Formats: sequence, C-alpha cells, structure tokens
Amino acid sequence: MLSTSRYRMKGMKGLVLAALVIVSLVAAACAAPAAPTSAPSAGGSTKASSGAAKRIALVTPYMANATTKQVIDLFSKYAKEKGWEVGTTDTAGDFDKLVGAIQNAVAQKVDAIVLGMGDPAQMSKGLTAAKEANIPVFGIDAGVAPDVVANITSDNAALGTMSAEDLAQRIGKKGNVVMFTHDPHPGVNARAKAAAAVFEKYPDIKVIDKRHVNVPGPVDNARKIMQDLLTARPEKGSIAGAWAGWDEPALGATQAILAAGRTEMAVVGVDGTDFAKAEIKKGGPFKSTVEQDWDGIARKTVELVGDYFQGKKLDRNLYTLPGKLITPENLK
Repeated sequence: MLSTSRYRMKGMKGLVLAALVIVSLVAAACAAPAAPTSAPSAGGSTKASSGAAKRIALVTPYMANATTKQVIDLFSKYAKEKGWEVGTTDTAGDFDKLVGAIQNAVAQKVDAIVLGMGDPAQMSKGLTAAKEANIPVFGIDAGVAPDVVANITSDNAALGTMSAEDLAQRIGKKGNVVMFTHDPHPGVNARAKAAAAVFEKYPDIKVIDKRHVNVPGPVDNARKIMQDLLTARPEKGSIAGAWAGWDEPALGATQAILAAGRTEMAVVGVDGTDFAKAEIKKGGPFKSTVEQDWDGIARKTVELVGDYFQGKKLDRNLYTLPGKLITPENLK
C-alpha cells in the first residue's frame, strides 16, 4: 500500500506540471503581437493601414456650379462602390476657407484629398501641409501643380477652340464678340485663351469686351453684364455673338438677349449641361455647347486614386478626355 501511494503521488505531480506548462504556453501566445492584416499604404506613403476603409476628403469652391456638383456626385458614387468613405466640403468661392478645409483634412489624417475644381496656386499652403503629411492630392478639372499627384480634366484648350470656332462660323466670321470667363478656374482660363486665339485668326472678328463672371451666381451676374453691354450698344448687329467659358454665363447672356429682343446674336457655351441642351433645342440665341465627359473624368479619378493606394506609379500628372460639340443639328 505504501508503494502504490508513492506512485500515485508522483502521477499527480506530473499532471500538475503538465498543466502549468500548458497555461504558460497559452499566456505567451496571448501576449505575442498580432500579425499585420495588411501592408503599409501604397503610393509612397509611410502610413500603416489598419485595414479600415480608405477615407477621401473632397474639397471644392464651386459646388453651386451644376457641372461641378455633377462630377463630384459621380466621383463620390464610384468611390463608395469601392468601399471608400468620402466627405465633401464646399467653400462657396472662398479660397481661404478652401485652404483651411485642406488643412483640416490633413489633421484628420485622411488617405487622400481630391480638389473639385479650383486653382492649386491659390491653395499652396494647404497643399504643402498635405505633402508634409504624405497625403496624396488629386485634382478634378483643377490645375497641374508640383504638390498635385494628378489632374484629371477635359482637353480645355480643345473645348475653347471648338466652341469659338462654332461661334465664328455662325456669325459669318465677322462682327463684335464679347467673352465671359473666370480666370481663377484653370480650365476656364485655358478655354478662354484658346477661344481668343481662334477669334484672332479672323480679321473681321473683334473681341470688344472680356468680362469676369462671379461664382456663385454666374447666371445672374452674366445676365446683368449682358444687359449693360446691350444698353451701351443698342443698335442691332452691334454685337454679333457671345462666347462663354461654361454654360451658366451663356444662359445668363441668352436671357438678357431675349429680354432685349436682340435675337440676331449667337451665344455658345461649354459643359453640355441639360439646361443648355434644352435652350439649344428652342432654336434661340443659344447655339451650341461642348459636352464634357464628366462620367469618364470621375471614373478615371477613382481609378488613379485606387492605383496610388495599390502602390502603382502614375505615368503623368495630367490626364485629359475629349469633349463633344452639341448643336441643334445633333440634338434632333
């Protein structure tokens, strides 16, 4: 009996020792650091990714513009389809607030910033902050700048050339022309320069006035400007046509022309908005617009942002898509 008891005691000690070993192993496993679930952010970023949804800050000064809202809504739609979170800030034409919005996005440590229109030169302080934080900045119909990874837009010089050439043909390559532009917008600025070059080709066309149109409120502002120009030149034929860098001022000019009974004039715009097409169909002064491929621009921006996240090197900093001339003839 004494021998059996001794064996039982040894067995119990063995079981206790084995249990202690198991407990030690479990504790060590729980204390070990978890393996990373995903690789660090791509595109040159040094920020580690937690596997959470990518966060995009979309900032714009021009949400009141119909086409700006259109392309931003499209971008947001396609970005969300990828599982990204998109937050949009509109500063209603205030570029100081736009810089602040970019700085706020940097403070929130978003994964990327997208500029919805606007000249990067007016927001350099915000772009510098983004660069220092290693946050990529993309532009939708913005401008090319050192701190902007890529700008995705239409071929704005081609848009200006197409629209101005159409106006020149419609007024018989002669007469006085007025221009409506907005130089702070790089795209509109490029269109205006290209349009002016077209008019200079024709010795009998004279640009008698070039006016800046305010944003927000481009339709009302352009209508008032056109009213003043018509009052200053009341004789029919004294102004042959009006070129506008986008559709809103073209609509405002058209409204003033119709109110004054000066239907001998021709007006052209750029963007291809639904309201412009509706006006063109009426057969009045609004003769044409150049439609931009906003869906294509939005999709391309999402594609390039995604490529950056995956560590792919972009082959250039400017991507352009063609536009299409819209006239009464091809709207039938």
